Amino acid sequence: MSTFRVLQFNMQFGQIWDDMYPDRAPVRLEATVGEILKHDADVIFLQEVEQTPPGGDHVQPPPNYTRLCAELKGYHSWFSYPNPDPRELPFGVGLAIFSRTPLRSTLRRNLPSPPLEFEFFGKKTTPTDRLLIGAETTILGRDLLLYNTHLLAFFMLGSGSTAHPFQRNLVANQVNQSKGPTLLAGDFNVSRHKTLVDQFAKQGYQTVQDTEVTWRRKPFILDHIFYNAHLRCTAHRVCPTPASDHHALVADFEFVQ
Repeated sequence: MSTFRVLQFNMQFGQIWDDMYPDRAPVRLEATVGEILKHDADVIFLQEVEQTPPGGDHVQPPPNYTRLCAELKGYHSWFSYPNPDPRELPFGVGLAIFSRTPLRSTLRRNLPSPPLEFEFFGKKTTPTDRLLIGAETTILGRDLLLYNTHLLAFFMLGSGSTAHPFQRNLVANQVNQSKGPTLLAGDFNVSRHKTLVDQFAKQGYQTVQDTEVTWRRKPFILDHIFYNAHLRCTAHRVCPTPASDHHALVADFEFVQ
């Protein structure tokens, strides 16, 4: 084997997709597990692993992550919630990296959000912070640095990350420190994705694809797998799935000698 496979998937805490009533769709974690397993990936990046309960407290141990660990036999993993915050809305939180090879040197970095005021069900609030996690592994005898993130959806607040680039810049600065093979995956929540792609291109990273929509709710390309010049993408595909409001993104890589 000379290539390895990567899966990027915002799992929306296991809530499946319903065309008529997407916000009322049931949580079926078995659909999430099935979607993940069918891609047979060596590295898996997941966002929105858990659902925030009322009050913003984090459930410990994380129930969905705990079940994923039990179902994904043979994988090593690293998970983190963002900082607990009573303002957290009842959506998905928490990032995970799963790898068939052991993970080491795990990293967790807070990504502060600006105090943009918005209204949610008649109540004014401001957005909570986001998160970047990372880890190192060794695949095919080569060291590989892995980063996973989920940025604030500024477009849902009537703004954009080009006007508020702080989170994007923190992530770019972090991956720019890498000197070897590096992957950066996640839900970047950038509706005008070209600005994001251009920004990371200046850091020496390209995305595996920027033409196919990855979100069901609007025709946006929110999900990416970025890689640097130490890697070559040999194949990729966007995989529509009813297991989430996001499609799965799969890519195969080889190391550049």
